[in-house]
Amino acid sequence: FKDQTIVVTGGGSGIGRATAHELASLGAHVVIMGRKQEKLDAVLAEIAADGGHASSYSLDIRDEDAVKKTVKAVVAERGVIHGLVNNAGGQFPSPVQFISKNGFEKVVQSNLVGGFLMAREVMLASMQKNGGTIVNIVADMFGGMPGMAHSGAARAGMANLTETMAIEWAQFRIRVNSLASGYVASSGLDTYDPDFVKEFIPRIAVALPAQRLATEAECASGISFLLSPGAAYITGTCMIVDGGGALNTKLYPLVKQDKWPEYNG
Repeated sequence: FKDQTIVVTGGGSGIGRATAHELASLGAHVVIMGRKQEKLDAVLAEIAADGGHASSYSLDIRDEDAVKKTVKAVVAERGVIHGLVNNAGGQFPSPVQFISKNGFEKVVQSNLVGGFLMAREVMLASMQKNGGTIVNIVADMFGGMPGMAHSGAARAGMANLTETMAIEWAQFRIRVNSLASGYVASSGLDTYDPDFVKEFIPRIAVALPAQRLATEAECASGISFLLSPGAAYITGTCMIVDGGGALNTKLYPLVKQDKWPEYNG
């Protein structure tokens, strides 16, 4: 990624932070975006300490005017945006019947509308002329997403939007893919109710063929590959990084083990 500029939304923590580190270590100038400047500053300092190059912009990706202004500023500063990682988003656990209209809409705005705005503006401001690569982060919502219906609906929409953009924007030499992360040992878990995490998270690993949660770096590695020249003939697809969680294991007993290899980039 030497001499490339790659935008990572939600770059102040979690998968976004890990992705920013991975891309910077591979030569990219990473532009991280998020709502809290202090979190972005911390990541900038980390990347600089590692010898990488990065800059940041603070915004809410749900704000159309802010997205337009910020993308134009990045192009003015960097000239070309070679890659976009649509990672920013968020949700909260709740059964469907207890999700308010406002709560549902906020999650859809964060996980679908904001990503659409970012992709559209980056395409118009840079990629329509120069080509580029977009990776949209979705989730393991295949077969439903109990406990997070709002996020599942939004992520499914983003997965379908990915396919549509891949078709429509192929003429501009733009590749668009999505990456569906399963259960990740991420800082995002800190935002959930402690009782929910204590009760639910330990039950997840034993239901997965891999018998453990993913690391943030394992998601970042998949994202980096989809952005890379090695994925030049891949567009409109979804890479699933979930330790086999999307597979049908209902009728097959999983053997407990703790030796599944782990990647920390």
